Amino acid sequence: MLSPKQRVFIEAGRKEFVRNGYGSSSIRTIAQEAGVSLSALYYHYKNKQDLLLAILLDGVDTYDAVCNAELARVGDDPVEQIRAFVKGNVIFRTQFPEQGRMIATEVRNLEPEGARLYEERRRAGRRRIRDIIDRGVAQGVFTTKYPDDCRRSILAMVSAIANWYDPAGPDDPDEIAERYADLSLALLCPTITGGEGDRR
Repeated sequence: MLSPKQRVFIEAGRKEFVRNGYGSSSIRTIAQEAGVSLSALYYHYKNKQDLLLAILLDGVDTYDAVCNAELARVGDDPVEQIRAFVKGNVIFRTQFPEQGRMIATEVRNLEPEGARLYEERRRAGRRRIRDIIDRGVAQGVFTTKYPDDCRRSILAMVSAIANWYDPAGPDDPDEIAERYADLSLALLCPTITGGEGDRR
């Protein structure tokens, strides 16, 4: 749980990294944006790398909370769970664009230990969709022969929303969620004439 002071540093750091990129960002500027001395920031985060990891993990926390909230609204039906998972991803990409942008662009700047810690957290999140798909396949609800490819495709598809979504544009997040859920289910449940089952 972040303290109020840490939350201020996280928000100021995220804005600076999104604006200038990690390499061109200044820890001194972040302290100024947060309205504190440099030593006060260093009291909580020992260097810029430490702050970067904290910002990225905060983004993962937000992502997990959004997805878990949507999944909590549905029961055990794998189809409804896929729809909820996709909706959670759409909410994250459209309502928390800076967090999504940081995850997409700044993970590569983590040093080895930070990258290891970050990957551990992300691995736990990826199990969420893997478990849903595995359960759907086991129940015969999802008929794909390529569950891992479907999982990777769904994750890539929803992640790419951040690259084109415009709050002022014609695409409503609820409509995007419905569309992308349909696309995800089309991968997982290919029809006999349009997907893997077509052998004509």
